[in-house]
Amino acid sequence: MASKILVVVDSIDVNDSSGSKANVGLIKNLANIGYKVTVLHYTRKVVEIEGVDCILIQEKKHTIFYFLSRGQRVIQRHLKINLARYLERVFGFSFTFFNDVSSIKAAIKKNEVSAFDLILTLSKGASFRPHYALNKMPELHNKWLAYIHDPYPFSCYPQPYYFKEPGYKIKEKFFKEVTTNAKHTVFPSLLLKDWMGQFFDSCIKNGVVMAHQQFELDTTDIELPDFLDSKKFNLLHAGGLLNARNPEGLLKGLLAFFKKHHQYRDDVRLIFIGNTTRFSKMLSDYNKELPELIVIDKTVSFNSVYAIQKLVSVNVILETKSEISPFLPGKFPHCVTANKKIISLSPSKSEVRRLLGEDYPYVAEIDDENKIAKIIEDLYFLWKKNPDNLLLNREDLDYYLSEKYLKEVIDNLDN
Repeated sequence: MASKILVVVDSIDVNDSSGSKANVGLIKNLANIGYKVTVLHYTRKVVEIEGVDCILIQEKKHTIFYFLSRGQRVIQRHLKINLARYLERVFGFSFTFFNDVSSIKAAIKKNEVSAFDLILTLSKGASFRPHYALNKMPELHNKWLAYIHDPYPFSCYPQPYYFKEPGYKIKEKFFKEVTTNAKHTVFPSLLLKDWMGQFFDSCIKNGVVMAHQQFELDTTDIELPDFLDSKKFNLLHAGGLLNARNPEGLLKGLLAFFKKHHQYRDDVRLIFIGNTTRFSKMLSDYNKELPELIVIDKTVSFNSVYAIQKLVSVNVILETKSEISPFLPGKFPHCVTANKKIISLSPSKSEVRRLLGEDYPYVAEIDDENKIAKIIEDLYFLWKKNPDNLLLNREDLDYYLSEKYLKEVIDNLDN
């Protein structure tokens, strides 16, 4: 059993991204199950996690990469050109990336890394800076767990996200090294492990699955927003829509439900919380015929969203139209903890649907408005009879996302 774990991570600010929320959940549960956890983080501000030794990584400001990155910014600002796409074709990454990696490596070397049984690198978005740093430290590879939260690089994404970004060949070479050199590659989803194994066969050989974790927050002192009426049938989508999470099928499905059951309109609310990006105008237009639509087009604190998820009737997971979605959304464990029925608008081959199970009825493709309308209808009448009918009550998922199962996975890494 590993007793001391060093975590190297971009950010532990739960309000900056879903990736950071997932990373903090994993860190919390590692500490909860008895591991002595030290976190080196590049959050750019002091953040504390109870029961964890958190050390802020300082940015190095006297390196060639630091001055090159600042010079690049000045040139771009004055000449109005994007140098990054030209530079990344040559170097694969930005000067800022290389300086961040240098800062992370220096912070690791300051610590007595020989005292740790495992070193876990976590990231968010398309960063993977901690992974790059560990990859350049071969003396640590025999205790390195490389957590891969999403496909990387974008040339390894499924459609519609796939594209060959500047320097993609260099990025692919880097990730080939990561997946080969790490003692284990770690994934939040089984489908993601299999998907990445198509490109990097070491993911199949050394890959393990550690799902995003459940963790409890004290929400007793959270001031709930005025828009939330807990006596209504509330459907909630929490989180940014990104560019490919089109909510129109959900909106049309709700309109179809109202067309059939117009007498129940006053009972229902559809709530979006988070940045709506390119769908802002669409939502505004729909709001004219859907006054039941509530759009909070901004970032809301994680604690507040978590409290709201537990009070609504149904939580909605909205995924991109695709043949496959190997991602496990960071909010999935929070939806399970909220213990309310989940509407999964996901591809038929997706990690969310795999976990919910073949017999779970409240699933549809993102644009199947007729099926979405039927799901809303079924859930509404269950709620009408008794709101407790909408409790999720999935002990299997609670266990799979729990610290207890996480401990089993870590304890069995070398078995």
